[in-house]
Amino acid sequence: MELMVPLYAQDKRPLYEQIYQYIKDEIRGGRLTAGSRLPSTRVLADNLKVSRSTTQMAYEQLLSEGYIEAVPCRGYFVAGIEELVEVKGQETGSFVPEPAGSREQYRVDFSPRGIDLDSFPFNTWRKISKNTLVDDNKEMFAGGDPQGERSLRAAIGSYLHSARGVNVRPEQIIIGAGSEYLWLLLSQILGMNHKIAMENPTYKQAYRVFNGMGYPVAPVEMDRYGMDVAQLEKSGADVAYVMPAHQYPTGIVMPVRRRQELLAWACGGEGRYLIEDDYDSEFRYKGKPIPALQGMDTAGRVIYIGTFSKSIAPAIRVGFLVLPPAMVAVYRQRAGFYASTVSRIDQNILYQFITEGHYERHLNRMRAVYKGKHDALLAGLRELEDRFEIRGEYAGLHVLLTHRGGLDEEELVRRAADLGVKVYGMSGYFIHPEHRCCPSTVLLGYASLTEDDIRLGTGLLREAWRA
Repeated sequence: MELMVPLYAQDKRPLYEQIYQYIKDEIRGGRLTAGSRLPSTRVLADNLKVSRSTTQMAYEQLLSEGYIEAVPCRGYFVAGIEELVEVKGQETGSFVPEPAGSREQYRVDFSPRGIDLDSFPFNTWRKISKNTLVDDNKEMFAGGDPQGERSLRAAIGSYLHSARGVNVRPEQIIIGAGSEYLWLLLSQILGMNHKIAMENPTYKQAYRVFNGMGYPVAPVEMDRYGMDVAQLEKSGADVAYVMPAHQYPTGIVMPVRRRQELLAWACGGEGRYLIEDDYDSEFRYKGKPIPALQGMDTAGRVIYIGTFSKSIAPAIRVGFLVLPPAMVAVYRQRAGFYASTVSRIDQNILYQFITEGHYERHLNRMRAVYKGKHDALLAGLRELEDRFEIRGEYAGLHVLLTHRGGLDEEELVRRAADLGVKVYGMSGYFIHPEHRCCPSTVLLGYASLTEDDIRLGTGLLREAWRA
């Protein structure tokens, strides 16, 4: 049969997607009935004046979804779709949003985990994504290097060296889908015969992963410089998980002397390592960022981990692990057979985003955006300075408020909630309930809020906490 598909140059969708969608709609609407024969990909390409690979991609998608069938030596035929189950979404085809009322509603939510998605470079990302697929690059759909594409590893290594002072070669880098996967992979490399020390309070997701894998975890108290090295020595741990650039949640920026003490501890025993989580070092508002702990390591005792979740977007799901040189051979022996968990398409997009200068421009723009929000938050909290100590304001995407009079943390959270403001108590970040002995402290994140939201929220907090 002859099939004429309307194609529109002004349509932002690729041609193959227009063809696929038109045929799919014709089948679902009953205008192409079950058993109808479709033109071959060559004939359809000739009729539409497009490349054959374009029609092949459209047919392959229809085949994979069960809308058409390929009969050997005969051609393509419309399948019977009565049994197909349609997964309904919004009219735009996007994911179904969480129903209203399924979670608590607040006028302002000072979540410390959010980022500013309104400033995400959608047009740039869309253009790179389109260019990645436009040439029918079949290699993008084949299995790649288990460590991640070398070109991307080289680009990340170059960025880490120039921006964070990390000493690294591409062979030391492993690309993975987020920190959780990389921690799991690291357990395969290190083995289970270790005890892990963690700053307390800490990033609870890391604790959950290490604890869930079966590692004994030792909470180590902190002083104003970070993890207490004397307490670390007493803990009996031989691996320490630390966040020197901006400890979460306390906001402490670890000074050079404490970093040297940790490195001395790591070198003081066989098989000791430091895991440096550098999750948001890109954002600092006073002075220059202190170089990474890894850059000070001359003995190969620091395992460095980072992601693009804060600097680009959480859904990118691309993280990287930098192993000490001597550990690379161990990785290849014990875990080198694991396939990469990040698609080559996504890796290529990120590679172009970095090497074409978009990442650097995006970071510069976001530093300015977050600095504006940061300043708006501090201005809104100024009237509370007689009642609260404000800390952690020089880096990262959240600040801490400690009540000078010792008003109960739960009471602070409750009063804020009564006026429609969500704040987060520090007590939730301690590893065990019995360790929750810090002064009454709450966290205020500001990245996902507008400056107007911040001004509204801080005004409500002044009212909630005025007594």
